[in-house]
Amino acid sequence: MHHFGAVTHAAVATLESEGRRYRVTVYVSHDGIEFVGRLWFADHDATDVAGIPDRGVLPGRSEAEVITMARRLRPDELQQRFRRANAEKRRYHGLRQLTNEVLDKVRYLNQVGVSMRSGLLDAEAATQELELTERQLIELIKQAKRLAGVES
Repeated sequence: MHHFGAVTHAAVATLESEGRRYRVTVYVSHDGIEFVGRLWFADHDATDVAGIPDRGVLPGRSEAEVITMARRLRPDELQQRFRRANAEKRRYHGLRQLTNEVLDKVRYLNQVGVSMRSGLLDAEAATQELELTERQLIELIKQAKRLAGVES
């Protein structure tokens, strides 16, 4: 999801599950069309901002509408969303980080190509940049095999 503007967060509830307490917050951003909220579940006693995101979204016409929608979720709905988030949490962080780097390089490659074709960049310099980025992408892809299936 592409974020346009600031991401805000608001407290939603406290959830108890299997003898542990979790802070439930909603992070809200505007994706260019509507406001979108995602619930986050973090250990109640943790001091860092780490947590588990729910992959489901809460859409709305305004930031306030999304926050209100999140706060209206019943305890059993929060519990279901927590179980889903916990079941889907990422375990392969190295491969995910590599994937993000590859996507960033692909986006950059496209930006350079578009800028070159529209005359904003010198063709020779842009071609060199495209070739360098291509080599960097190849090196990143070579790392994927080593990271595949490795939990972290």
